[in-house]
Amino acid sequence: MPRFVELSRALSDGMAGINPDYTVSVRTRTTRARSAKRFGGQCAFETSEVSFPVPVGTYIDSPFARDPEGRDIAALPLDELVRPGLLLDLRGLEERHAVRPSDLPSDADYEGRALIFDFGWSEKWNTPAYDLHPFLPRETVEWLLARGAAMVCVDCRSPDDSEDPARPAHTLCLRAGAFIVENLIGLDALHGRRFRFFAIPARVEGATSFPVRAFAEIED
Repeated sequence: MPRFVELSRALSDGMAGINPDYTVSVRTRTTRARSAKRFGGQCAFETSEVSFPVPVGTYIDSPFARDPEGRDIAALPLDELVRPGLLLDLRGLEERHAVRPSDLPSDADYEGRALIFDFGWSEKWNTPAYDLHPFLPRETVEWLLARGAAMVCVDCRSPDDSEDPARPAHTLCLRAGAFIVENLIGLDALHGRRFRFFAIPARVEGATSFPVRAFAEIED
């Protein structure tokens, strides 16, 4: 029987996104007491209101995030959001390490796969070190795309070097239709396993990015 592994961060009130100005708000819109009056005291419901700018939490970037003519979140088909996964174990790298093709297995099957980069960085969440993650330079992104990578997914803030304004990983991947998922958690459970990767956002027209319920279906 397959089992499922949670890979996404929960959104919570006051949670910051890519910068402190990107903040999640979770509040009560309608109280149970108020709704009870509507239903004559026979039942009661609470309604929540959740608001946030994207990107925040564990999220996916659509091609529309990079280019005005690119597909938005609502246009991403399910068969491109569910992929066979390939875990790339890169734990132990130094801060701001540039991952080269020589750091990656040359004999792996990258074609059509969601590439899950485990830098061991999720444990640094909410610390200054979280911003000093390893990254994929242009040559590595080109190498992965040439081998058919379908998604690039990381357990840190971005696959790009924060000091490179060209953002080559985002530019090249999104223009090639290889979606990007950031801020994954729980990757320890994937080591040595065959799995399918799911990154499913709400179907929001006009959205550039959106939080996902990211999870893996492991074949035991």
